[in-house]
Amino acid sequence: MISQPCLKYLLLIGLSISCLNLTDKVYAQNQLIIDSEIGKLLLEPVSDTLVVPYGMAFLPDGKILVSDRPKGIIYLLDPNTRIKKTLQNLQGVKGLSFGGMLDIALHPKYAKNGWIYFNHTIKEAQGYALVLERAKLRGSTLVSRQRLFTALPYHDSEGHFGSSIVLQNGYVFFSTGDFYDLKDSAQTLSNHLGKIIRLHDDGRIPRDNPFVNIAGAKPEIWSLGHRNPQGLAVNPATSQLWEHEHGPKGGDEINVIKEGKNYGWPVITHGIDYDGKPIGQGIKEKEGLEQPIYFYDPSIAPCGMLFYSGQRFPEWKNNLFIGALALRHLNRLVIQGDKIVHEERLFTGQRWRIRNVKEGPDGFVYIAIDNGRIMRIKPY
Repeated sequence: MISQPCLKYLLLIGLSISCLNLTDKVYAQNQLIIDSEIGKLLLEPVSDTLVVPYGMAFLPDGKILVSDRPKGIIYLLDPNTRIKKTLQNLQGVKGLSFGGMLDIALHPKYAKNGWIYFNHTIKEAQGYALVLERAKLRGSTLVSRQRLFTALPYHDSEGHFGSSIVLQNGYVFFSTGDFYDLKDSAQTLSNHLGKIIRLHDDGRIPRDNPFVNIAGAKPEIWSLGHRNPQGLAVNPATSQLWEHEHGPKGGDEINVIKEGKNYGWPVITHGIDYDGKPIGQGIKEKEGLEQPIYFYDPSIAPCGMLFYSGQRFPEWKNNLFIGALALRHLNRLVIQGDKIVHEERLFTGQRWRIRNVKEGPDGFVYIAIDNGRIMRIKPY
C-alpha cells in the first residue's frame, strides 16, 4: 500500500514510481541521492525498459551495447538520450531460464579492428550449449559474424552457463558453468564445463595452454573446478585475472585465476547443498586444490565484476565492485595485494538485484538491475 505522503507526491509530479526510503531524495527524473562511505552518491536512470540486462560494453563514443538475456538480443543504447536500437543479425540465440544473450566485451583494439565479442546459448538436437562469437557493427547490424567456440558437451536442459568475457594481451578468456546437475564435470578435463577457457582472440587454441599435451583433455582449458562463474576482470594493479563464482548455499568465491590450477568444485566448497546436506565429503580444503581469496557465507549471488580505474571517484581507485543478486546490493571491496581488507554494501535499501557493473568512458559507474533498469552513479 502506498502511504499518503507518497501518494500525494506522486500526484504532484505525475510519475508512476514507488515510494522509496525516506533517506532517499527523489527527483522528477527518478534520480536518487544515497549515502556511502565516501559521501553522497547521485544515481540516475539511463534506461528502464529492458527485461534482464546482462552484459554491457561501452563504445568509444559513450554508447552502450547491452544484452537483454531472455529476449536474446543486444541493444545499442545512448545513455544520454535513453534511445536504444535493437541490433540486427542475432538469430540463433536460444534460452530462457539461465540462458539467452549473455556477456559482451570489446577487443582492446576495437577502434582499429572493430571486433565485438559476445556469448550466448544455443539449442540444437543434442541440447543446450554455450557459444562464443564475434562480429563487427555496421550501423545497427552485426556483420562478419563468426562462431569461435562451442562449449561441450550439450545438455538436455538449461543450467549454469557461467559466461563472462575478458580480453587481454591477444587472448580471450571466458567462463563456463557446470550445468548445475553435471557438477562433477568441473573436475574432468575431457569437457568444457566448469572451466575458464583461453583462446587466441581469433579463436585459435594457444599452444602454451596448460592441458594441450594431456591425452583426452580439452586443449582450450585454462583452469578448472568452477561452479558457476559469472564474473571475470583483470586487476589493473597486478594484471592478474580475477574471477568470482556462485557457491551453493553459502560459499560464493573470489579467486585469482592461475594457469592450470584446480579451484576445487565440487570436491571442496565453503557452502552446503540447498537441502542442508554436505556436498561430497563436506570438506573445505584439500591438497592440490586452490582456496578462494575471499568467500561469502551467506551467499550474495555475485554477478558482474569491475575494478574501478577512473578519476570521478578517486577514493574508489582499484576497488573491486560486484553485483549481488540474492542479498541485493552493490558489493565494494578494498584490496591490498591479493587480500580483501574491507567490504561495503551499497544500495541495500533499494533491494535491487544488481546483474552487472561497468565503468563508462566518462569515469562514472553504471549498474544493470534485474528490474530492467540501468543506472549511472555519480558523486553528489
